[in-house]
Amino acid sequence: MDSTRVTEHPTSHERRQSGAGRPSTPADPRGALLHTPEPLRAPGALPAQPARTGDASTGSAPSTPRGQHGSSGTQASASTDTPSPSGTGASTPPPAAPGPEHSQPSASEPDAHRPRPAPEGIPAQPGAEGERPSGNSAGTDRRTGQGLPHAGPMPMRRDGDRLRFVGAATRRIARGIDLDEIVMGLCRATVPTFSDAILVYLRDPLPVGDERPTGPLVLRLRRTDRIPEERDTENGFMPALRPEPNELSAMTAELCEVRPGGALAEVLRGVRPVFADAPAARAALPELIGDELSVPTGQRAILAPLRGRRRVIGAALFVRRPERMAFETDDLLVAAQLATHSALGIDKAVLYGREAYIADELQRTMLPETLPRPTGVRLASRYLPAAETARVGGDWYDAIPLPGSRVALVVGDVMGHSMTSAAIMGQLRTTAQTLAGLDLPPQEVLHHLDEQAQRLGTDRMATCLYAVYDPVAHRITIANAGHPPPVLLHLGGRAEVLRVPPGAPIGVGGVDFEAVELDAPAGATLLLYTDGLVESRLRDVWTGIEQLREKLAATAQLTGPDHPPPLEALCDEVLDMLGPGDRDDDIALLAARFDGIAPSDVAYWFLEPEDAAPGRARRLARRALSRWGMEDMSDSVELLVSEVVTNAVRYASRPVTLRLLRTDVLRCEVGDDVPQLPRLRQARATDEGGRGLYLVNKLARRWGATRLSTGKVVWFELNRG
Repeated sequence: MDSTRVTEHPTSHERRQSGAGRPSTPADPRGALLHTPEPLRAPGALPAQPARTGDASTGSAPSTPRGQHGSSGTQASASTDTPSPSGTGASTPPPAAPGPEHSQPSASEPDAHRPRPAPEGIPAQPGAEGERPSGNSAGTDRRTGQGLPHAGPMPMRRDGDRLRFVGAATRRIARGIDLDEIVMGLCRATVPTFSDAILVYLRDPLPVGDERPTGPLVLRLRRTDRIPEERDTENGFMPALRPEPNELSAMTAELCEVRPGGALAEVLRGVRPVFADAPAARAALPELIGDELSVPTGQRAILAPLRGRRRVIGAALFVRRPERMAFETDDLLVAAQLATHSALGIDKAVLYGREAYIADELQRTMLPETLPRPTGVRLASRYLPAAETARVGGDWYDAIPLPGSRVALVVGDVMGHSMTSAAIMGQLRTTAQTLAGLDLPPQEVLHHLDEQAQRLGTDRMATCLYAVYDPVAHRITIANAGHPPPVLLHLGGRAEVLRVPPGAPIGVGGVDFEAVELDAPAGATLLLYTDGLVESRLRDVWTGIEQLREKLAATAQLTGPDHPPPLEALCDEVLDMLGPGDRDDDIALLAARFDGIAPSDVAYWFLEPEDAAPGRARRLARRALSRWGMEDMSDSVELLVSEVVTNAVRYASRPVTLRLLRTDVLRCEVGDDVPQLPRLRQARATDEGGRGLYLVNKLARRWGATRLSTGKVVWFELNRG
């Protein structure tokens, strides 16, 4: 044999460079791939491309088939005469055979048959131009010689397609917070990429957390989605003439009661998705969707149970039209992933909804349901949580009627906005109501609140402002515990920040509180608020207070100097000053419009505690009613005044006070120095007394008794004729 006719080639996937006669590096006898030095070439020149198999212009011999390895990891080519392309007689070596199993192809030579990675997001259906096998003009694959598939829609055949789709779909489902967003995310992620239509059924009612559902299992159609149809389809899932999604819902059974031991119950108990042509699903689908709606035959529908953390909470039906390729076995895994992520998301959404409901109910019960309507003052309030995800907080407001037609105005702020803050706020508000009922001075109320906060814990800090308005004296007494000062809007449109001693927050302990008494002219408006209204990351508290003052003054100018702005509209205007970045904390707002009681509508007397006091009280009341033109009420008023004054002088040791107030009602107040409150009781037939309060309870519109620091006040109201 002529040795010049036999050549030996290295077993490397490296691209061979052109140039005859260049020595090649021999292979390692053990089969290891050795590094071949790159041949020198002219600057800027591209490496020569190897000759392709079957190229008529080169006349090269067929290449060695891939995958055929020798025992030593090298392979010799057949002894052939290979003319050089340039006609010089130099032999062009055939392409190198594959190397050992460990060897990797060179980065400079990408595999022509390796699929190109798809961009991030939900991938398009395979079968696109860049994903089909390469072919020739005869319509056959150059690699296999078989015919190419039809150019219509193709299912996802590669694992990479399914993984990318599942990743993008689960991310879209996970973006939802509430129930509707999660179900919508499932529908939008699967239609049209995975299916042409989807029906989602959920348990009605949905169980929350660990609670065990009662009653039969009922599924309700929650949402449907589908591809708009451009033409009529025969035996298709969708009816003709482009129906809307609500029409699809109308054709489907909205409620489905799952029969115990039935076919649908067995499918749901199995948890795994099944094809519609499976025996179990074939009997379960009519029970789920009804008999009016048909599903395409074959593997064109998948029924996937939705199982949450502890139990099945629904089912999803994925459907493809007859003209589209059917589902494959691997699509069951995709449906299982979608169902699992959706069910767990729905479980969490239901828990979140329950927590939000509890937070709303807790905050609602902590704050006044309705504001009282005390004499001589009108009230309005607002409360805004810090955010949708933080619906409870420590801000509160309150209005408490006091004896003598007075009213206590309270606003406070416990640090933080959480369940703990709301619980502490509720305890402090209850304590404030109890202290107000004792008619303690404002500074004493704050002192006792401070002691209560220290009993609740060492870190229970809060700010509070407590004010008492007297409509008869047109005065207001204010004590502050580290709270922002109130703003008073006068009738002429001037707004001023009241100078109130700041004091220390509640819970510090060992501090003294100071009260100031200020004028409260008729027509003025007092605004109490928490720091969430005036303080944020974008502005400090004093800048916010100045902006609030300017806002109140500007609003008052709209109604003129003689008419104060309406309270409800004023509260809305104040909240409008909040910008996009100003909602760092919850906000409580209480507005009080001082109407006062005119001196001409007040009658006030002192009565000595003697037997003649009831008779004198009747005469004084009759004169006052005659002066006010209310003689028709004299009989009732004289009777009730006589009974209440009689009870007062029986035990009092100091003068008894009698006051009549004429407003929208007639109010009578009798005060004495005895702290014991009278109680209504049913007198026996043999009792000589005990019927006075019974008469008051029958004839008066309202009545009550309030303990004071110096005694008590018994009052009643009568409707004006």
